[in-house]
Amino acid sequence: MDIQTGFFYLFAGVLLFSAFRVVTARNPVHAVLFLMLAFSQASGLWFLLNAEFLAITLVLVYLGAVMVLFLFVVMMLDINMDTLRQGFWRHFPLAATLGAVVAFEMGAVLMSGFRLATPAAVDAAEQANNAKALGVLLYSDYLMPIQIAAAILLVAMVAAIALTLRQRKDSKAIDPSIQVRVKARDRLQVVKVEVTQAAPAPVAEPAAEEKK
Repeated sequence: MDIQTGFFYLFAGVLLFSAFRVVTARNPVHAVLFLMLAFSQASGLWFLLNAEFLAITLVLVYLGAVMVLFLFVVMMLDINMDTLRQGFWRHFPLAATLGAVVAFEMGAVLMSGFRLATPAAVDAAEQANNAKALGVLLYSDYLMPIQIAAAILLVAMVAAIALTLRQRKDSKAIDPSIQVRVKARDRLQVVKVEVTQAAPAPVAEPAAEEKK
């Protein structure tokens, strides 16, 4: 067994284990972390198949964006697992039936084998540089769609930043330029308040003190 086959069995074994733990983990955060591990091992398998563009895309898009977003959402929602487990046995027959059908289909495909067509002759240099060939194709024949997509993404990013940075009414932030231009008479204002209660009547002195 060569080193490439050894890495294939290593990546495949870890991938199967992490995929199994995704559906069996009780903690949703742990399930998301195992799913990220599964995607990383799938990326390794793509590298072994000389599909480095797909491998890098899988790491950047799924691991770097989608799964991190899932992780933050799951941690922020603080899902109550006791509530989710209440309907487990009610949906178990349907889930078991669908799982059995999928397993039967996969077994039938694996037992019957794959019908492989004769691959066309491809130059070894071109096969090793498929990411470069894809980049040349995108920025030559599909240059205009790439530019339009980049402009749309730029507008969406600017709009998201503008919506996020809008001034909030409950914010306590103070503009330093306003603090510099402030004057003392603007900070303190004397307001004359009308009397709302009458002054108390004077207390009469005792008669004994008057004789003295």
